[in-house]
Order: sequence, then C-alpha cells, then structure tokens
Amino acid sequence: MLTRLRLLLAASAMVSTVAGALAQSPAPPTPPDQLLLKDYRPTSIYRIPQTLVPKAKFPVIDIHSHAYVQTPEAVAAWVKTMDEVGIEKTIVMVGGTGKRLDDAIALFSAHPGRFEVWSGLDLSGADQPDFAARVIAELERGVKLGVRGVGELSDKGRGLRNSGGMHVDDPRMDPIFEKLADLGLPVNIHVGEDQWMYEAMDSSNDGLMNAFKWKIPADPAVLGHDEVIATLARAVKKHPRTTFIACHFANTTSDLSMLARMLDASPNLYADIAARFGETSPIPRTMRKFYEKYQDRLLYGTDMGTEAEMYRSTFRILETEDEHFYLETLRLYHWPYHGFGLPDGILRKVYRDNARKVLKKR
Repeated sequence: MLTRLRLLLAASAMVSTVAGALAQSPAPPTPPDQLLLKDYRPTSIYRIPQTLVPKAKFPVIDIHSHAYVQTPEAVAAWVKTMDEVGIEKTIVMVGGTGKRLDDAIALFSAHPGRFEVWSGLDLSGADQPDFAARVIAELERGVKLGVRGVGELSDKGRGLRNSGGMHVDDPRMDPIFEKLADLGLPVNIHVGEDQWMYEAMDSSNDGLMNAFKWKIPADPAVLGHDEVIATLARAVKKHPRTTFIACHFANTTSDLSMLARMLDASPNLYADIAARFGETSPIPRTMRKFYEKYQDRLLYGTDMGTEAEMYRSTFRILETEDEHFYLETLRLYHWPYHGFGLPDGILRKVYRDNARKVLKKR
C-alpha cells in the first residue's frame, strides 16, 4: 500500500512538473501566412553601427508636448527625466481654457523656467455677435496668468474643434489671430493627417499599420488632405504679424514640397517635427536636405509622452547616421528607421535656437 501511494505521488509530481514546463514555455510562433501586420516585430540582422544617444548633444526646447501628467509628483519625475536627457524646457499645450487651463498653470508653475503653458481657444458660439470679444477676453486673462502661446488647435477636415465647422481661414478667426499678434503669442495648429490616412485601407497602403488608426473618412463634409492644408496656408498669409507653427511638418511628410512652398511664401510660419519621426526616418537623405534648406524654420517637438527612451529615440534619428534599426518606443509602422546625421549647426537651431526666436517674439 505504501509503495502504491509513493508511485501515485511521484506520478502526480511528474504531471505537475510537465504542466508547469508547458505553461512556462513560449507559445509556438505564428505561421507567416497567419501573421498580422500589427504583430510584426522584426529584428535587424545587419552588423552595422548601432549608436546609443543617452542625452541630446545640445540643450533642447520641446515645442510640442501636452499635460501628460496630473500630479506634482509626476511633474517632478518628468523634470528629472528632462534633466537626464537634456530637455531644457517643455511647452505644454493644454488645448483648453477656464478651469482646465488654470489647473495646468498651477501644476506646472512649481518648476519655473522648465515649462511654458499654452492655452486653447473656446471656439463655441462662432455665430454669436460677441464671439471674437469673448475669445479675446479669455486670451487676455490667460496672459495675465502666465500663458505664453496658443495650441494645439486642430482641424482634421471637419473644422476646428468645437467651432461648428469653422476652418482656420474663416473670417471669424481674423480678429483672434490679429490679437495673438498684438499679444505676441505664437499659435500651433494641426491640419489634417498625413496622406497615408486618406488612402485606401488595403494592401496597397504602405503605411497601413498606423494609417488605419488615424484614418480620415471619405466624406463630402470632410476637407481632403490638400484642401485642409490650404486653409492653413491662407490663414498664415492673411496674418503676417502672427507667428504660426504648423505641427507635424503640416502633415505633408509624404510630399514635403507642399510645406516648402508654404515656408517660402510666409516668413511668419514655422513647422514642428513632433510625432513624425516614423514618417520621415525612411527617407534620410531627403530629410537631411530638407533640414539643411529650412534649418531656420524647424522646431524640435515630441508629442509622444514623457519616457526617457522616447526622447533618446528621437535624438538617435536626428544625430546619428545609423541605418536599418527598429525602435520599440516609436514602433508605428512595419519599416525600419534611419538616422539623418544632422550637422551640429543645424542641430543647435532645431533643438533650441529656433524655438528661442519664436518664444522671444512675445
């Protein structure tokens, strides 16, 4: 009886061991013909230089960020990260007014010189007679509290947020943009999305993995890619005293000649590079030439959170000549990234000097 019991216990232990091993063993790989594009995680096998950039080569002003954190402790942790990676100052675009703006100013003012808070615009009631006066009054109130810019305004084709369909070139926006010039406040504006988001969501779309997430509907009520970008170009030309920032390369990364024409036509226009590292890194030689030509008009920005490795990924793309690498922090597409290897003079301008010019225009 005792021997039988020992055999049963041994068998039970063996079953448990085998079950545990099976539970811990990795799942079998997905067959290639069943692998989803969103699950594609290639690893480069090229034995070529791989450069780590723990800290930016020069001090950086991040012109495009948001209120990603909501507590004093989290803000302090963000400042610590900024110190580690070389971010001198961050522009926090609240995109709101009233209490939302007031709370953000109170939160970030605990670290003087490290953050600037930019407000939004309440564009509701655009058909009311007091519309412009009301918006301007809130702008003036914000300036007294320490607001130093406006953004991020957004129009993805249906009109500016909460405006009832009004685009940036609408005449009702004219007195507001003129007031921004009077107050010396730059304005950051997002128009449309990149061209991939307008293409067919099928096997022909080489940006499908990220395009599907941000796709723009084919709707007669929604301005197309070129149309909505044209509204910004017209607004910028109408208001030469106002400093405009077209965020995300004005969402023209598939055809930078569009942005080039806007920059050539309007000296009061700048472009930030935020959240378009994935879209630009596949074409490093083209991008280097673009940075060289417009080195006085491009502004460093992130728009991708507060993690140290996020910042370091952007520095690697801008500073190094690394080729064919993948970044988990920026894995938006299936393609590999490549560094631009920008010269020191251009890096200094993009990282900090151009932003200081914009911020001093106040």
